[in-house]
Amino acid sequence: MKALYTLFEGWNKGWENWGGNQQFDYLEPYADFDLERIAAYAREKGVQLWMHNETGGNIPEYEAVLEAAMRRYAELGVHTLKTGYAGGFKGGYLHHSQYGVQHYQRVVETAAKYRIMLDVHEPIKETGIRRTWPNMMTREGARGMEWNAWSEGNSAEYLTTLPFVRMLSGPMDYTPGIFDIDYSTAKADKGRIEWNGPNAECCIKTTLARQIANWVIIYSPLQMAADLIENYEGHPAFRFFRDFDADCDWSKALQGEIGDYIVVARRAKDRHFLGAGTDEKARTLVQKLDFLEPGVTYTATIYADAPDAGRNPEAYLIGKRAVTARDTIRIEMAERGGQAITFIPAEK
Repeated sequence: MKALYTLFEGWNKGWENWGGNQQFDYLEPYADFDLERIAAYAREKGVQLWMHNETGGNIPEYEAVLEAAMRRYAELGVHTLKTGYAGGFKGGYLHHSQYGVQHYQRVVETAAKYRIMLDVHEPIKETGIRRTWPNMMTREGARGMEWNAWSEGNSAEYLTTLPFVRMLSGPMDYTPGIFDIDYSTAKADKGRIEWNGPNAECCIKTTLARQIANWVIIYSPLQMAADLIENYEGHPAFRFFRDFDADCDWSKALQGEIGDYIVVARRAKDRHFLGAGTDEKARTLVQKLDFLEPGVTYTATIYADAPDAGRNPEAYLIGKRAVTARDTIRIEMAERGGQAITFIPAEK
């Protein structure tokens, strides 16, 4: 499966007001971002733009241009939008107040009018609205990947708790899939990304194999490969993302303990995917493959922790084997590790 969208954040004027009056322009790009030209180039490449609207909680300003912004995005061929509400709402309203709930509803309905899917960050809790307005595709609603960039980060234990609590309510946009675990590539690019103070010690708290597994464990029908493009280019493990299909039609939690470990299987058409993760303890599990279609032989491509992944979290192994629904597999995970497997019918 190829990448269908490219997400742009910071394209629109107003980010210089961040932390101040929180005024953004949802129609006017910065001078170095030619929106029409980029949209045309995306169409040429068969890729769609994934737009971003950070409101900073300034709801009156956003609603004043909401219709015009959605109309403009649709004209550009944009059908996916990520919204953000970092900070409190202007006027002191809470996200879950009647005022807030009515605003979120207004955005969903307006987006649907222009055939735009939504990925809402800093959302209200899941209410079942996806059944009435299926363009409400996914939402954040918990500490996402970004917290690893400026805080103590999200522990492996946290990530083995999330599926049992937050994920019960519906899809989550966690933005998994970071390959530059210690941010060494990003930190070396001084002209592009500034790292200072305590941020200089930030890193991802899992192995690379677990980052891949999180694509299966943390379900979202809009799944994002969140690392810098150069960290994916030519990387053998990126094959998993190309083979993965987020449009899953069947899911099952195979085994797990809250805060300790989790194993999840999903199916999309004739492909199956497995994701497993552990906490800060290395762990070996035995898993039956009886969730696969009987009588079909699959090529299992296994993305696993290397033997030294506990010390070097970017160390991984890729292996292949033929399997059927009658087989079992051993899932060996380093501390903070994981394993991801694609099961593709052998004839393909």
